Amino acid sequence: MRITSTSCICPVLVCLCFVQRCYGAAHHGSIKVTRNQTKHIEGETEVHHRPKRGWVWNQFFVLEEHMGPDPQYVGKLHSNSDKGDGSVKYILTGEGAGTIFIIDDTTGDIHSTKSLDREQKTHYVLHAQAIDRRTNKPLEPESEFIIKVQDINDNAPKFTDGPYIVTVPEMSEMGTSVLQVTATDADDPTYGNSARVVYSILQGQPYFSVDPKTGVIRTALHNMDREAREHYSVVIQAKDMAGQVGGLSGSTTVNITLTDVNDNPPRFPQKHYQLYVPESAQVGSAVGKIKANDADTGSNADMKYTIINGDGAGVFSISTDKETREGILSLKKPLNYEKKKSYTLNIEGANTHLDFRFSHLGPFKDVTMLKVIVGDVDEPPLFTMPSYVMEVYENAKIGTPVGTVTAHDPDAANSLVRYFIDHNTEEDRYFTIDASTGTIKTAKIFDREETPWYNITVAASEIDNPGLVSHVPVGVRILDVNDNPPELARDYDVIVCENTKPGQVIQTITATDKDNSANGARFHFSLDEGLSLNPNFTLRNNEDNTASILTRRRRYSRTAQDIYYLPVLISDGGVPPLSSSSTLTIRVCACERDGRVRTCHAEAFLSSAGLSTGALIAILLCIIILLAIVVLFITLRRSKKEPLIISEEDVRENVVTYDDEGGGEEDTEAFDITALRNPSAAEELKYRRDVRPEVKPLSRHHLSSSLDSIDVQEFIKQRLAEADLDPSVPPYDSLQTYAYEGHRSEAGSISSLDSATTHSDQDYNYLGDWGPEFKKLAELYGEIEPERTT
Repeated sequence: MRITSTSCICPVLVCLCFVQRCYGAAHHGSIKVTRNQTKHIEGETEVHHRPKRGWVWNQFFVLEEHMGPDPQYVGKLHSNSDKGDGSVKYILTGEGAGTIFIIDDTTGDIHSTKSLDREQKTHYVLHAQAIDRRTNKPLEPESEFIIKVQDINDNAPKFTDGPYIVTVPEMSEMGTSVLQVTATDADDPTYGNSARVVYSILQGQPYFSVDPKTGVIRTALHNMDREAREHYSVVIQAKDMAGQVGGLSGSTTVNITLTDVNDNPPRFPQKHYQLYVPESAQVGSAVGKIKANDADTGSNADMKYTIINGDGAGVFSISTDKETREGILSLKKPLNYEKKKSYTLNIEGANTHLDFRFSHLGPFKDVTMLKVIVGDVDEPPLFTMPSYVMEVYENAKIGTPVGTVTAHDPDAANSLVRYFIDHNTEEDRYFTIDASTGTIKTAKIFDREETPWYNITVAASEIDNPGLVSHVPVGVRILDVNDNPPELARDYDVIVCENTKPGQVIQTITATDKDNSANGARFHFSLDEGLSLNPNFTLRNNEDNTASILTRRRRYSRTAQDIYYLPVLISDGGVPPLSSSSTLTIRVCACERDGRVRTCHAEAFLSSAGLSTGALIAILLCIIILLAIVVLFITLRRSKKEPLIISEEDVRENVVTYDDEGGGEEDTEAFDITALRNPSAAEELKYRRDVRPEVKPLSRHHLSSSLDSIDVQEFIKQRLAEADLDPSVPPYDSLQTYAYEGHRSEAGSISSLDSATTHSDQDYNYLGDWGPEFKKLAELYGEIEPERTT
């Protein structure tokens, strides 16, 4: 089969077409492809297609965007087996077969029935087959060929990224690259000039230019000034067909903004300024503003203001407001119209960010002169001192002058001033002030020991303008007067031992004085001169604000006198001196040999003869141990007694098995104690163990008379009997717990209620052999007559 095409009509390619056809016939059987022969209808001449394209034997070409009324002829299939009798049938399969491309199965002519778009699909792959119409058997192997869609210029160039926004620094050199724009064309770039784009500038000249081939936009003028014009709108056109007539075009807009550079120095609008500032302006406050203009923006317009000279450089300061770029003039020192009425300042404004490329346009700073005029203001009175300290003696009479404050009008009018005290606190009511002279006087009598210092506030105002008031603090110190006598520093507990030697110091005393050191620091101690010479004690002034009490006897007896009273006279060193009398109480005590006090009570003198404190403690410990042994022995005896009810089966009404005859307080947890009490015995004596009954003690007079009438042994026996009869002293009787022990107790009563009526058989005379420490105990419990009597 031969696929016939007439597209190889270029004379230069005749030989090539012949070679390709021979080559195709050799490799693809006898199918021949007659290529893209625009059908010779009504004597039309052959149409030349793509003369520059290389010949490919198995390709058809169909023109895109065909708008004719008849199907477009593509080519022809022909088999060598076709004798022209219609016995050969041609079949077309593959992409678009039967829909886009149809074939005449008898002649083999191929036509395109639809308008094709190369930009959607560039080619189609089809297969040709020749079969015997009668047997439906292939006459030749199947052949594959391609139908390519031939491009036409039907797509205009497009700028996919536009419109563009770009910046370029002002004052840039001519030819500075700004931006590269790119347009795309959907046509075939390998065929003809349909996709060959050329760039041109439609709007934006003469400021910018564009490269026709690359689309690079550049500046076209020298020193483009942002301050003259900042924004530019440039229109760029892209045209295909290499810009030839008939080509398609597209355009885009490029918005170019010139960015600022520091090419403009600051300038003050005026060379001279004048500013009015009242003298009442507060230090640190802003009193005025000044600004230098700069055509630049951003950091290129940042500025710093300084005062470079002038007589007010030490009075004023200037700073820069970063937002408004203004110079803020502030006050460093207070103004005084009466001293200086005006100041002259030279102020400089300079850029902080310099660009040395434009230094030839400088200098980038400017200077102006500012004259500050001080305004006169009616000011409040001015005190001669910022504060006052005055003094007055305590106990001074009401109306005593304390001091004087002085204030004057600082203005030129020099108005008269009146004074008064602000009664804001209670302390301000303790003083008065003369409204004309400013003299402060007392309004009460002061006590330094109560309040040593007062703080008041004095105000002054002009008579002509009472609304202008100034204040000053005044401190008043209350001076001390010797009006408090000295007294003992504390209540002294003075003790003298019975065996004290003459001249021994038994106490050192000190004194205090509420007055300050000038009137009370020097004390003098002495005995009352109005009394006769004291035979027992004397006083020694130590000349250091202390005094010592000394003994004058060898021995003191508590039995004879256990308390002494010693009047002491104390005087201070004030002018005039004050004095007071205090009485010291001196107790007589029994002491050990090393001076330790053993006892100071007169009724306990008997025990001091033989026993010490340690010996008494040892005796008490022995007694406790003996009592513990006795209790243990009794407990063991009780544990061996027979039970009251031998058999548990002997059950009687209201009979409770109870084989413990007095377990003490433990029974209160297991039994009802009230059931064991004898009602008759319980009513006799009811003492509480937790409260000690009041037993009327012997009076001192009765004791003294007893000592005179009886001897010590009888006295002790009498007291021992009283102690035995007193149920409130140890050992406590168990009547409260077990008032009734029962009628059939074989052990008998172990109560100590009747112990006072019987004498113990114990002989305590052996205690006298234990040494002098137990001698007194032997006297108390034995029959030995005491050696010392009263």
